[in-house]
Amino acid sequence: MPISNASKDVSNDQVTARERTGRSATEWSARLPVPDTHLVDTRIYTDPDIFREEVEKIWHKTWLPICHESELPEPLDFRTSGLAGDVPIVIVRGRDGTIRTFLNVCPHRGNMIVRKAKGNLGTAEPSGNADHMTCMFHGWQFDATGRCVEIPREKAGYQDRLCKANMRLREIRTEIAFGGFVWVNLDDQTESITDYMGGIFDYMQEELNTEALDVFHYQKVTIPTNYKYFHETGREFYHDFLHYHNRQTGMMQKGYFDRKYVPYKNGHCLIGLTVSEYKAYKGYADRGLTFPGMPKNGWKGVGLFPGITFNLRSSCLRVNFMTPISENKVMIEVRGLGLKSDSEEMRQRRIRDFNTIWGPFGRNAHEDFLAIQTQAAAVRPGSGAKYCVMAREENDTTHDEIGLRCYYSEWSRRMGRLASDPTRRTA
Repeated sequence: MPISNASKDVSNDQVTARERTGRSATEWSARLPVPDTHLVDTRIYTDPDIFREEVEKIWHKTWLPICHESELPEPLDFRTSGLAGDVPIVIVRGRDGTIRTFLNVCPHRGNMIVRKAKGNLGTAEPSGNADHMTCMFHGWQFDATGRCVEIPREKAGYQDRLCKANMRLREIRTEIAFGGFVWVNLDDQTESITDYMGGIFDYMQEELNTEALDVFHYQKVTIPTNYKYFHETGREFYHDFLHYHNRQTGMMQKGYFDRKYVPYKNGHCLIGLTVSEYKAYKGYADRGLTFPGMPKNGWKGVGLFPGITFNLRSSCLRVNFMTPISENKVMIEVRGLGLKSDSEEMRQRRIRDFNTIWGPFGRNAHEDFLAIQTQAAAVRPGSGAKYCVMAREENDTTHDEIGLRCYYSEWSRRMGRLASDPTRRTA
C-alpha cells in the first residue's frame, strides 16, 4: 500500500522528536556567559569543608538574634539555644534585669551545665527559672551573672591554687536591639551591632521601637537542606509565582512591581513598602490591626546576613532565625510578634492573621519549605545543576535578584573565595 502524505508527515515529526533539543552533559555543566556576581557554584551548598569554613568565618563572627526579650520576662528566667558548630549557649535575665548570654559549658571539666534531668541528656533544658545553674557532674554552681558561686570541697581539693573567682563562665557579647531582640556575637573583637547593621533598621524604626513587642507564635523545624536555600527565599520575590496567595494579593495588584530593592553594606538588604490587597483572595478576612507608622495591610522586609529575615506584613511581624547544623541540615525558628499592649482579642486576631499565611497549615510557609527541600534533593555532588543563576536585573525593583547578589558578594568577601567558583581564592 502506498504511503500517504499524512503518514509521511507523522514519520517526519517522529524523527524531529528524537533529535536532541536539550543540552548535552558538557553543555549542562558549562558556565553561563554572565558575570561572577550573577551565579553561584552549587558546591557551596553541598561541600562539607566549605560548610565548616562558613561556621568559622561567618557564623562565629556576625551578630545573630537568639530570642526576644519577652521570652525572658522575669528575673532568673533562662533559655538555652545553640549556635552553628554545635556551640551550646544559655541566655538568662539577671536579678538586675540585664539579659546576659553564656557558653553553656562548665569550666571545670567541660560538661554542659543546663541539661534535662530525664530523657536525652545531650539536650539542654529549653527554658525555665532558676536561682543557680548547677552542673550535674560535680555540683559546681553559677549565678545569673556568670560567677561561680559554689565549688564542692573547694579548699580541700584546690587549696590556694584555684578559687571561684577564676572559674566564671565564658560570657558572650549580647545586645538588646531592634525591637527587643536578643543578639549575640561569639567574636569579642568584631564591630558593634550598630556598625554591623549599617543603618538598615532605620527603615523599621517606628514600627519596631515605638511600642514594646511580644512573641505570640513560635515554630521550630529541622529541614534536610543547606541553610542558604531557605534564606534565599526571603531574598527574592520572583518566587511569588510559587504562592497563589501572593500572586492574588500582591503580584496582580497595582504597584507591586514598583517596590524598590535596596542593598546595604555587610550583605544586608531591604524591600520597599507595598500594600497587599487581601480582598483579592477568596475567603479573605479583614486585617484591621497594624504597627505604629505602618499603613493598613502594608508589607515591608529586611534580609540580614548571614540568615535572618524580618518580614513585617499587615498585622504581624515574622522573624526567621536559623542554626546551620551541617551542609545539608538546618534548624529554622519562626517567631510571630505583635504589640505587648494588645488586648486578648487583638492578640487572637494577630494569631489568626499570622497562621493563615505563615502558620504550619498556612498558605505560604509550607510551600517555601517544600521548595527548598526539592532544591536540596536535586542539587547533589556530581549531579544536578552545576550553577544557580541570579541574573535578573529589573532596575532594583521587586523581581530583581539584587538581594541574592548582595548576599553572595558578602559571602565571597568573608570566605575569601568566589561563590561562582569556590576553588578560586580571593584573599
